[in-house]
Amino acid sequence: RVAGFDPRVVFEPAAPNEMPRLTLDADQLLAEGYRIVCFQKVSGPSVLDLARALAARGIKTVFMVCDLVDEAMVQATDITLVVTDFLAKLYPTTLQHKIRVVHDGIERQDVFKRDWRDDQASSARPLRAVLVTSAYLEDLPVLQIPPPWLHVTVAGRYPKASGRLGRLRDAQWHVRQLPTWKARYAALRFMLHPRITRVPWHPVAVYELLRSADVGILPIDAPPPSDAAMVPSWMVKSENRLTLKMAIGLPVVATPIPSYEAIVEHGVNGFLARSRHEWTLQLERLRDPALRRDMGEAARASVIARYSMEVQAERLISSFEHVLQRTTHVESASIERPYK
Repeated sequence: RVAGFDPRVVFEPAAPNEMPRLTLDADQLLAEGYRIVCFQKVSGPSVLDLARALAARGIKTVFMVCDLVDEAMVQATDITLVVTDFLAKLYPTTLQHKIRVVHDGIERQDVFKRDWRDDQASSARPLRAVLVTSAYLEDLPVLQIPPPWLHVTVAGRYPKASGRLGRLRDAQWHVRQLPTWKARYAALRFMLHPRITRVPWHPVAVYELLRSADVGILPIDAPPPSDAAMVPSWMVKSENRLTLKMAIGLPVVATPIPSYEAIVEHGVNGFLARSRHEWTLQLERLRDPALRRDMGEAARASVIARYSMEVQAERLISSFEHVLQRTTHVESASIERPYK
């Protein structure tokens, strides 16, 4: 708004849906004074039709995507915003002029660790690792079973506490949906393990969970693609969960996927690990309290400015100004009639 934009939500699906059936009318949007329409993480036939209809009426369009490559949407819109440099490079050279990178911003820069444990982790007092995910994990990727001196808390898409019986019923339902006995056994071992705790993700509580942890972990199963021409989903993940943990001041261990490799300087502000052996080795090193603190502070220092909300807001505003062919600077903008 300081830069002269008036953001409004004109469509939101009742349930998560990345290919909704849009019924918005381009003429109505034009009559209401909209100059830019952003398609945030939506695509599909009706979205393409609307983008083309808006273009025919002179309304600028922005495609905002975080984890897929959609050349048709890039072609149909004025500019595409992606969240990683790697994702941008997946588009052909002929479309690069329409691609810009706006990273996920760090939302709570004011929340970070202020004290660290000064002991070596042991089975009696294990190292506290935290994994934040948007999924309902049924196993612990790569690690599978934590070593005796490690306790893992997973904050994910789990149900809110509804008593022991309610959680048991939920676990039984999920286990029954798994296709093989091997998968069911692994899920039960994960759910019942005494050093693995599963909690529902919460936008406020997650920060206290992170601050109370000793280490942030980002293990990702990264099997090679079955089709050489297809980019696997794990390769296009954004760095937001990594920067979340690093901004808190946690030393991190992560699977080396493209977005993480661009941030983690191995041995300086975090560790990269592929196999279970490598994971155990790097976590073993973080039993050293001095290393945990030094690496945690280095992790925060390396991301706090580069991935701040303010820096990403400037990138976003610059992209809007570009499609409108405006040159007003964000800090000096003074516009009486904001652009919708």
